[in-house]
Amino acid sequence: MNIKTIANRFDHMGARFRIVRPENLPRNRRRTDYALDLASDKRGQRFELQASARREAELDLLVLEYDRIDQHLLLLVKTPAANDRFLCGHDEREWFVAAVPGTPSTILQAKLALQPDEVREAANRAGLSDSERTRRHNRAFIRQGEWFFVPSPDLQVNKRLIFKDEPIRRGGGKPHMVAELYRTGGEEVYVSLRYPNGLTESEYRQVVRETPGSSRWFWERRVRDAGVYARGSVRHPDHATITLHEWHRVWMNTENQTRQMANVAFLD
Repeated sequence: MNIKTIANRFDHMGARFRIVRPENLPRNRRRTDYALDLASDKRGQRFELQASARREAELDLLVLEYDRIDQHLLLLVKTPAANDRFLCGHDEREWFVAAVPGTPSTILQAKLALQPDEVREAANRAGLSDSERTRRHNRAFIRQGEWFFVPSPDLQVNKRLIFKDEPIRRGGGKPHMVAELYRTGGEEVYVSLRYPNGLTESEYRQVVRETPGSSRWFWERRVRDAGVYARGSVRHPDHATITLHEWHRVWMNTENQTRQMANVAFLD
């Protein structure tokens, strides 16, 4: 693995890259496997590959494609178990890294692979070209970060069940705040910083029963994997606010279909 070459590719798109050792990180950031993530210092954000010296020796990194103008890069990480792909780039105000499912070899293919089937079907109905499908705003949907919003003009809503200023989040990430939210189905769960994907009622009671002090972990009751619809403004500190003038179905991108992100949940 030629780290200097990889770092140069990141530098060409205006970003920084480095390898960090788990033992040099706070305990809450250490991973048993390798991890590609973002960190910040006085110079701003940087991409970090966290890996022990032994684990690094098992990895082979390859930049499949990078775009200096669009500021995107597709990174392949070969491991003894699998080949993992990550789309790294700049989206509106911040850098991001997204685990990509499948075997894309280009940035365009990676962006399309991150769209769930329902979003692709909406794009097909609208007759969008590949370039139109990767725009944040088009005739089929609006995207804000990892969330896609597809118009649902025929949705029938019980006004008494509309929630105001509700968060949607993926795992433990910063929430996107929705002005009006309506949900169908889903599973009620208990969420805390230690369990960002949520616990069912029985799992929660077991943790509280078996772990001293756990009842004081600032639990919230949320709904996991519901059918979620949004209307009005959607706000997030890393993205420009969008306004949905009618009800839109909310879909999460396909990172949760990857080996690296298999345990990430859709919470609202």
